[in-house]
This record gives sequence, C-alpha cells and structure tokens, in this order.
Amino acid sequence: MEKEVEGRGKVNHVVVFERPGLEEFLHQISKFADLVLFTAGLEGYAKPLVDIIDSNNKFSLRLYRPATVTTEYRQHVKDLSCLSKNLGRIVIVDNNPFSFLLQPLNGIPCVPFSPSQPDDEQLLKVILPLLKHLSLEKDVRPVLYEKFHMPEWFRKHGIPSQDQVS
Repeated sequence: MEKEVEGRGKVNHVVVFERPGLEEFLHQISKFADLVLFTAGLEGYAKPLVDIIDSNNKFSLRLYRPATVTTEYRQHVKDLSCLSKNLGRIVIVDNNPFSFLLQPLNGIPCVPFSPSQPDDEQLLKVILPLLKHLSLEKDVRPVLYEKFHMPEWFRKHGIPSQDQVS
C-alpha cells in the first residue's frame, strides 16, 4: 500500500507491505479477542496506515508513541498496565521483544516481516493457533513463560526481570 503521511512537520510518501494473512488474521482473532493496536509509531505517521489496515474497525483502542514509556534500558516500551485490565488475560505480539520489557510474561515474539518473504505464514499458521489456545487459559503467563522464557531472554541481554511465574 502507498500512502502520504504526515510526520515531523512534513508529508512523506511511504510504501508499506502488508504481511500475508493480516486481514484474515484480524477477522479470525476478533471473534474471540478484544484487539488493541499499540504502536511505538507517531500517530501522524501510523494512523493513516492503520486506518487502511483496520477499515472494518476491529481494534477497540489504538495507542501510539505517547502511550509508551521510557525505562532505564529502553525508550518506547509498551506498558500493558495502561490498559487497566487483568494482565493474566493480555497478550502482546511484537517483532521487537523490548516492546514488552515491562511484562515479559505477556509477550509473544514474532519473526519480523520482509516483503522478500511472500510466503510468510507467521500470522495464520503460528500466531493465530497460539492465540486461540491462550484464549482458553485463565492466565496466559505460565503458558507463554513455558513457550518463550522471555525473562531469561531479557537477563541474557543484560536486563533484569522482576516477573515470576506463579
């Protein structure tokens, strides 16, 4: 998709490649989950793109860079506590694990997408089945800990983690 977007006081022409299966993924997941878009992107840049991706209004809430926080280790960290919901029922899917630095037990790291990978099936074959499974769990964190061991990943990268699995 091509779009003129405003950012930092000027209009830029950007080309964005949609990850294969995104539309079907959003359709399927919206059947059993409350979708919140949380991006570290600036609203002036991200909103026009999200408007195209989310033309059917699947997202109940859109959060942009001002909703992120700065930690001792990283800027633009997505703090899920701002959602004021039970963290045992919240999952964040991001290709940048540092995005879920504050709640590593809620994170699903996904492989970054590149347009040179037209056969990418990450959303429909990997993420969607996992999210369906997690939707049946009372608390997603023990399952995600067993699958990804994100607190250890952060410690390996020099960032202490406070999260413990109950």
